Amino acid sequence: MRIVEILKSAVERGASDIHLVADDFVAFRISGKVEFQKSWGKLTSGQVAELVYSVMTEKQRKRLEEELSVDFSVGIKDVGRFRVNAFYERGRVSAVFRVLPEKIRTMEELGLPPIVKELCKRDMGLILVTGPTGSGKTTTLASMVEFINQNFEKHIITIEDPIEYVYERKKCIIRQRELFTDTPSFSRALRDALREDPDVILVGEMRDRETIKIALTAAETGHLVFGTLHTNTAVETINRIVGVFDEGEQPQIMTELSFVLQGVISQRLLPRIDKPGRVLAYEILVPNTSIRNLIRTNKIHQIYAMMQSGQRESGMITMNQRLAELVRMGIIKKEIAMQASPNKEELKKLLGGLF
Repeated sequence: MRIVEILKSAVERGASDIHLVADDFVAFRISGKVEFQKSWGKLTSGQVAELVYSVMTEKQRKRLEEELSVDFSVGIKDVGRFRVNAFYERGRVSAVFRVLPEKIRTMEELGLPPIVKELCKRDMGLILVTGPTGSGKTTTLASMVEFINQNFEKHIITIEDPIEYVYERKKCIIRQRELFTDTPSFSRALRDALREDPDVILVGEMRDRETIKIALTAAETGHLVFGTLHTNTAVETINRIVGVFDEGEQPQIMTELSFVLQGVISQRLLPRIDKPGRVLAYEILVPNTSIRNLIRTNKIHQIYAMMQSGQRESGMITMNQRLAELVRMGIIKKEIAMQASPNKEELKKLLGGLF
């Protein structure tokens, strides 16, 4: 058995992820569900290690052995590109491969609303794409970067762990830096980027205080900064950023954030019922003067009410409003919407007679 055979089958079947586990069958995630591929039989721990090592460099193997996990991306000719997380599980090598589409999909193809395109036209500020693992954050960001690449003459620097989508130069210079291959940390690469004449900086993950602080400074000093967080709502995202800092620093951070924040896109991928596949559900915050004032004065808990009431013309929408739309259009089941809802009672009211 070769890894190419497994990965090729996964791509042909439309899988999003491939799981290699010792003493079990290869598993594909297809349309959100895990399906075991029994035709290859159960893999031994030795087979899993051999399959995973076959796509790793010596440096990556060393990192796996020293740190017990490693992230990297790999391209296989005539098959595709994959993001890989290799790790130890009960003392044995295990891995998950994420299929990376070679074609960068447009915002329209992803189902993103027009306001996202408008956010990409901003000259400076901070735009955050948030959601749980596997919610399509990287794909959304790629569509946004590619939109800028096709329409504006700019210099884009991406800092990723690992590099997933590879961009071809259109109107922009694009430099892609990979964690541990091209830079030791997000914060170091971000600090370096400020001296490299960028217009747009993409930070793959805003993991720590230092990275967030430098990202805010970059957004404040005339750069358009994209970043991701593992948060589920716009309000939770703002609280997470503020909460990373000490109490004494928080007033200054809230002031900075109130000036630089251009938008928060929180998203989920949900199984659809109208056709095979998944649909993007999203919440979008586009700060206006009132919302900026709420951030600055630490009244963040009031933002959601403002998003709910009469803000649709600015492009804002809550997750519950979007979930209700998807149910009414017959795209998702109301049970799925309820599972994804951050406030189930509110969603019930929005759906009214459907309950």
